[in-house]
Amino acid sequence: MDDHDRPHCPGILINLDKIPRVSLASLPTPLVEVPRLAKEIGLTTLFLKRDDLTGFAGGGTKVRKLEYDFAEILANKNDVVLTAGGVQSNHARLTAAAARRFGLDAKLVLGGPPFTSFDGNLLLDVLFGASIRFLPNDDENDHLTSAMTAWADELKMNGAKPYISPIGGSTGLGALGCVAEMREIAGQMIPHQRLQIVLPVGSCGSFAGILLGAKLFLPNARIIGISVSRTSAAIEKRTLEIINECCGLMDIPPALDDIAVESYDQYVLEYGIPTEEGQRAIIRCAHLEGILLDPIYTGKAMAGLIDLVHRKKLDSSVPTVFIHTGGLPVLFSFEPEFRKLADCKNC
Repeated sequence: MDDHDRPHCPGILINLDKIPRVSLASLPTPLVEVPRLAKEIGLTTLFLKRDDLTGFAGGGTKVRKLEYDFAEILANKNDVVLTAGGVQSNHARLTAAAARRFGLDAKLVLGGPPFTSFDGNLLLDVLFGASIRFLPNDDENDHLTSAMTAWADELKMNGAKPYISPIGGSTGLGALGCVAEMREIAGQMIPHQRLQIVLPVGSCGSFAGILLGAKLFLPNARIIGISVSRTSAAIEKRTLEIINECCGLMDIPPALDDIAVESYDQYVLEYGIPTEEGQRAIIRCAHLEGILLDPIYTGKAMAGLIDLVHRKKLDSSVPTVFIHTGGLPVLFSFEPEFRKLADCKNC
């Protein structure tokens, strides 16, 4: 890439780089063209940003967030880390692993339908030695957060110094990992070309970082979020809050008036429940490109991307980047849903 193609944000780069972070991820992650999938769904050019290959503890975009969170945790000398989420939470799995990486205890509050086997992310939580409190048939964020706060209070009374990481790890500090990711993508492409970037949106931290990072490093990129849980209105509200936090941490003026929050909420029935369209998208990617998505996040987001192309909501001639945010372990908890695909005699 020529120097004149690089983003000119020296002050912003200095401000971003001076914020402490630890090293967990294998970066940069590859940006891979997937021509067979692109042709199948009607795009001229499609890339996958392979954040499923961040490397640490099963990978995922959330590793980028944890690099900033754990810099703060270590600086504060916390000795136990708590977080909460659904039974198959990627953030819970990675938080538990990062805690172990730095010699800290991990406590997880998980909620959802009762389970009969430890599989997917839940199995990895156990392998990382996390203590788990389970809320059967209850995955309401407020209830999970209350249970986590109560557990932290218990730990304090026993002399511990706990750190609470919110559901999804979605804070301004963690979102800086995705601001930095957009600088990474700008180094892998021509930063001033038109782009369409599509990603799944849950707790909004990654989405906020990607939106702010695009404004700073890829100003001609259109960012499209596919919801896996919240309404578009709730996504916009929370995303702008996190962007504002990011700007404060980077000591730059708030960018809220200049950022359009575009998201679609019609591709999710209920958080944690697979959709038929998402399952078809998973099968398509596996058959055409040998790339694995998951039923909760990336499968639904890819289904949304495909539908937006068909509805001409995306420009088929503009290069499109799908951010593969990870979640592979989740796939292994949905064996019954995919068993019918088996082409196996005497199985």
